[in-house]
Amino acid sequence: MTQYVYRFGGGVSDGGAGDRNLLGGKGANLAEMASIGLPVPPGFTIATPMCARYYDEGQKFPESVQDEVKTGITHIEGITGKRFGDASDPLLVSVRSGARVSMPGMMDTVLNLGLNDRTVEGLAAVSGDDRFAWDSYRRFIQMYADVVLELDHGSFEEALEIAKEDRGYYLDTELTADDLRALVAEYKALVEAQWHKPFPQDVHDQLWGAVGAVFGSWQSERAKVYRRLNDIPATWGTAVNVQAMVFGNMGDTSATGVAFTRDPAKGDRAYYGEFLINAQGEDVVAGIRTPQYLTKVAREEAGAKPASMEEAMPAVYGELANVFDLLETHYRDMQDIEFTVQQGKLWMLQTRSGKRTAKAALRIAIDMANEGLITREEAILRVDPSALDQLLHPTLDPNAPRDVLTKGLPASPGAASGAVVFDADTAEKRAAAGDAVILVRTETSPEDIHGMHAAKGILTARGGMTSHAAVVARGMGRPCVSGAGMLSIDVKARTMRVGDRVVKEGELLTIDGTTGEVMVGAVATVQPELAGDFGTLMEWADVFRRLKVRANAETPLDCRTAREFGAEGVGLCRTEHMFFDAERITAVRQMILASDEAGRRVALDRLLPAQRKDFTEIFEVMAGLPVTIRLLDPPLHEFLPHEEADFAEVAQAAGIDIDTLKRRANELHEFNPMLGHRGCRLGVTYPEIYEIQARAIFEAAIDVAAKSGAAPIPEVMIPLVGTARELELMKAVVDAAARTVFAERGTTIEYLVGTMIELPRAALKAGEIAEHGEFFSFGTNDLTQTTLGVSRDDAARFLGVYVEQGIYAKDPFVSIDVEGVGELIQIAADRGRATRPQIKLGICGEHGGDPASIAFCETVGLDYVSASPYRVPIARLAAAQAALKAKG
Repeated sequence: MTQYVYRFGGGVSDGGAGDRNLLGGKGANLAEMASIGLPVPPGFTIATPMCARYYDEGQKFPESVQDEVKTGITHIEGITGKRFGDASDPLLVSVRSGARVSMPGMMDTVLNLGLNDRTVEGLAAVSGDDRFAWDSYRRFIQMYADVVLELDHGSFEEALEIAKEDRGYYLDTELTADDLRALVAEYKALVEAQWHKPFPQDVHDQLWGAVGAVFGSWQSERAKVYRRLNDIPATWGTAVNVQAMVFGNMGDTSATGVAFTRDPAKGDRAYYGEFLINAQGEDVVAGIRTPQYLTKVAREEAGAKPASMEEAMPAVYGELANVFDLLETHYRDMQDIEFTVQQGKLWMLQTRSGKRTAKAALRIAIDMANEGLITREEAILRVDPSALDQLLHPTLDPNAPRDVLTKGLPASPGAASGAVVFDADTAEKRAAAGDAVILVRTETSPEDIHGMHAAKGILTARGGMTSHAAVVARGMGRPCVSGAGMLSIDVKARTMRVGDRVVKEGELLTIDGTTGEVMVGAVATVQPELAGDFGTLMEWADVFRRLKVRANAETPLDCRTAREFGAEGVGLCRTEHMFFDAERITAVRQMILASDEAGRRVALDRLLPAQRKDFTEIFEVMAGLPVTIRLLDPPLHEFLPHEEADFAEVAQAAGIDIDTLKRRANELHEFNPMLGHRGCRLGVTYPEIYEIQARAIFEAAIDVAAKSGAAPIPEVMIPLVGTARELELMKAVVDAAARTVFAERGTTIEYLVGTMIELPRAALKAGEIAEHGEFFSFGTNDLTQTTLGVSRDDAARFLGVYVEQGIYAKDPFVSIDVEGVGELIQIAADRGRATRPQIKLGICGEHGGDPASIAFCETVGLDYVSASPYRVPIARLAAAQAALKAKG
């Protein structure tokens, strides 16, 4: 028969730290602390598999589990000498959740369970303290009514506040035993009025109600959201811990507190925490009473007057400090600890690896490695790569005042303040004049690229975490808040509105791309620090990683940023972004509107110097490193105007009438441009476009090689190839351009021609394509779209539901769909290597900066990943972790 109940305490431990999946983090650590001799109140854990069974059986408990729980209660009774429900000396218990991973504040807890109208009198008699007994009963009714009966919590808080006001009290601790007895009567009346039944007096009914409530809280909305945000599977379930109560509210020799063995904000090696005398656990976090500092140093630094625990309870504090050191050494990590002091005796209620900021995580990992507590490999594995985002972008000063207008999706981390503008041209003009601007759009398009680049931050009313705005903003290192659905934008009126509040163009706005908050006015920011602990960890990571890390970059600034962050080349330079430049768009449009090759070549010749200059600047920054340049990819209609005023301007510049221009634009219109005349299809139809781009690349590379002595290594990427013949034709165009330039310049340089694998057919025919391609770069953004048949820009409307229902484990545009898209990548890699064993393989989609996707790339054996400049350090750390995990 399956065992569901595991005991701990009193010299018994049915589990330990290695049983986290079975007992949950809290249960496993309680058993572990008990096994190493720490003072842990006895109890038992109902294991996580019971959570799933509870739901499978209609939220009921099988008899076998009820029998096991009775045995667990008997275990506690035997150690404490108290009896559950005994009117003369009652055993009281706490009922707490405990998932595999810490979910602070997400799950439910009930304290003082076992009190009723009879046992409260027994507790008062045996403790000799009426006030303590009735205070505990008051707390229990309030908590049970909230957690188990799901009654209006506010009505109980209101009754408590009125009771204090009527008596002229400020603190709960000022209430006398008689006051509390009266309050209990009022609480019971509230329960009966709202629940339509008396407060439950049977202690066993109380227990099963609380256990069911804890299991029920696993499916609460807040728990679901937390799991979704932290990639915690719903199938894991939670455990339930039932433990003998110890009391911090038994007078001035009792207390309760929460502590960390190191500073969770900075990572300093100093005890960090708070406590309260004559209190229970919820008092510390409720904010009704101001907690006191744990140490004298912390109290003095804060300028606080109430005595620290070190001063008020020196003997117990000394014992606690010893426990801190023992637990940190035992678990080899910074611990988050809950404790209670009952009449001078210390009890440990919980320990777990403490949540910490990215800054603290770096400091703690490096310090512990230097102290010999962990290895450098372990230090690398301790830091969450995604958390580095906190360090790589400006962040809002946490102490600065803020006026929050609305909230959207935290699409690109960092924070920025600036004047609101509603179109890309205005953003560019104002930025050129020296103004900081926030570009606000309903949604962005490729034509907004110049304004996005000019802006300090981007805000959109529509779009998800992988929308155009989000993807481009992350690539540029711009803070971005997308999908702010409450935002109404009136471009003609040059205003934005949230409810009754209106913000006009030019007014100051602040966005926080880390939290999704949008604030009126300017909020002070704090600049990132990239030296010190950050630099040390990056050095350690680079020793262990196998995958090279490049950057997606197409401007000199992007390239310099990427190199500062440790990029080893460019994995994707998107040339179309260069074409949208205001000084070039006219020539691009002339090229598109030309009726024959001769006309196109005239316009392309005008573009050649500008393209050569772009590539020269990039090659100068990346001298000696590989630079993968994707030839023109988007459909031509994206470069044409859409507004009436723009048509007139373009027609005049191109020397044609508006009707001709509109007719040509209509000819180029496509019903589904994503699957239309774009990518290498443009090169096949108009090879002169790719020819001129290739010429610009080779001329720039030779110029930089002659000037710097360190030749760049151009890797010319042909986009959207689906057949070997397409690549064969386009490679011939590039090779011909190379021969021409090399002959003209009298010198040669090393270069490669390859393709982006972004179509399922290309993945399946990779063996044939590799006959012509010297490298494959997996464009996982489009490969995901074409494999799943899902538009990246529209998917935010429904993918959240898909993830919640387990259709996809994660958003496939954020983390690679390993079972589908991943298998195509594996097939392409295997077939490409079979034809060309030394073929270079990389990834350049948004997934190149996602740690889980990088781990997949390690298993496939790719040569490099390419990420946006600000995600290069994340990719470096994730690549090191993937290599270490692959070694076992």
